[in-house]
Amino acid sequence: MLLVGALTACSGGSNGSVTDLCSPPGVGAAAAAPTNLDSAAAAAGEDRYTTDTTKPVDQIDVNALGLIVPGTISVGTLSDAPPSICVNSAGTFTGFDNELLKAIAAKLGLQIQFSGTEFAGLLSQVANHRFDVGSSSITTTDDRRKTVGFTNGYDFGYFSLVAPNGGKVQSFSDLNASTRIGVVQGTVQDDYVVNTLKLDPVKFPDYNTAYANLKSGQIDAWVAPSQQAEGAIKPGDGTSIVQNTFSLNNFVGWAVNKDNQALIDALNSGLDAVIADGTWSKLYTEWVPRQLPPGWKPGSKAAPAPVLPDFAALAAEHTQEGGTGQAAPKSTLTQLRETFLDWGLYRKAIPDLLRTGLPNTVILALTSGVIGTALGMLLAIAGISRTRWLRWPARVYTDVFRGLPAVVIILIVGLGVGPVVKNVTGNNPYWLGAAALALLAAAYIGEIFRSGIQSVEPGQMEAARAIGFGYRRAMTLVVIPQGVRRVLPALMNQFISLIKDSSLIYFLGLLATQRELFAVGRDLNAQTGNLSPLVAAGLFYLVLTIPLTHLVNFIDKRLRTGRADTSGTLDDLEQAIVVERG
Repeated sequence: MLLVGALTACSGGSNGSVTDLCSPPGVGAAAAAPTNLDSAAAAAGEDRYTTDTTKPVDQIDVNALGLIVPGTISVGTLSDAPPSICVNSAGTFTGFDNELLKAIAAKLGLQIQFSGTEFAGLLSQVANHRFDVGSSSITTTDDRRKTVGFTNGYDFGYFSLVAPNGGKVQSFSDLNASTRIGVVQGTVQDDYVVNTLKLDPVKFPDYNTAYANLKSGQIDAWVAPSQQAEGAIKPGDGTSIVQNTFSLNNFVGWAVNKDNQALIDALNSGLDAVIADGTWSKLYTEWVPRQLPPGWKPGSKAAPAPVLPDFAALAAEHTQEGGTGQAAPKSTLTQLRETFLDWGLYRKAIPDLLRTGLPNTVILALTSGVIGTALGMLLAIAGISRTRWLRWPARVYTDVFRGLPAVVIILIVGLGVGPVVKNVTGNNPYWLGAAALALLAAAYIGEIFRSGIQSVEPGQMEAARAIGFGYRRAMTLVVIPQGVRRVLPALMNQFISLIKDSSLIYFLGLLATQRELFAVGRDLNAQTGNLSPLVAAGLFYLVLTIPLTHLVNFIDKRLRTGRADTSGTLDDLEQAIVVERG
């Protein structure tokens, strides 16, 4: 932990105040409908998908909803896009989308369980029955409807063009092939820039990373959902929303498997019910208090129009009270210090990293490391076997698993094998993720062992056979031990890689209690809009890996040199004999 202290000492101190972006901002954050809309934006178009009406919730048969776990809606969601979807400081999945879904589940008399995942794989996970529902402010598009079904709309999405104040980008029309445009991969903003603007964007894994790159000047503009853009911009950042446009196909809905129309209908009924009793309006006012676009309302066409405060008037009132002056831009050094070296956020991150992230990282790495080592030794022995029926399969396995990216293997195992063994795993991918890492590690470890064994001089085998050892016994007692000793540093490097690769398990969807170091750091990053928690997570990785590196170097040196030579020193008995004889 000395390294933590050294870095935080450079931060110049912090007031310790930490803003939790994953909490309801309330009417104090009320916003009017955007006025600086892109004049070239496509009109909303004909609504072809919203249902005319829904069944009353008391007529829904909850036993016929095709849920993965009867009585419980399994939900895949994100943790890094407040205020819509996020993990709060108590480690609970929340945000407007998820709180609304909780209210609907209560109307239907169902339990609900949230798991965190990546947006890039969310729709596939819903389509493959990993989750019953995908909750991630998903804009419904025709392309996405080819993969999953959608409920009626519960929100309407604008998205915003964010750019440096006074820069060359002031509207969507200023974007061209030479502009570095940041988007989050797989989002509707990504689709808009690629397919509507016909430009090639810079793709990021999450909103905070994209915005950090804009502030540091690595990109020229950022296209983001309006809620995330408004929540990310802070006084002194030197950036602003220069223009807005409509999301494609109007509304935001929950994703459901296309074949599960019963669940889609049930969620639509629940949505109409929470609109009718005022729950939707209450949650909307607390979490995303912004003016609805003219002519749009949530729910079915028969749902009543929600009663909302006059957000435009509230926004104007807050603007008058707060003034219109802008804070002076912060220096680059100040921004870097506040973004990466905020001591208050280190203090907030460390307990969660110790309590949740560190144990899960160690469990995943140890489990996959032990299994991968055993499988790797078998692969190495098969790879040097005289029998081609052992040698060829080992070679094919090694080539395939070393050639595929780690995340692809994890998704294949988690989404391919998961549905087959869900009765054994309880549809929990935690151990499937560990198994995927073990299979991946085995391919590398097998090659490490094979190279070590084949590096042993042939004379060692010949000497062992000369004193009567058979081939198998000579390999087991003479050749393999020497080969393993020679590759200990390479084995430790592979184990360190496993520690870091454990972060990829998050793609399969984990409960809040199953998050490893990087996931915990990223969730805190989403809550605060600051990258310091990720740096704190990185320091924990160093605390794990640096001692391991020195330990294996010590063991390797000890095995090569043996104990220190003490033959020139006489023990007490020998000294007494020498004195007596003298």
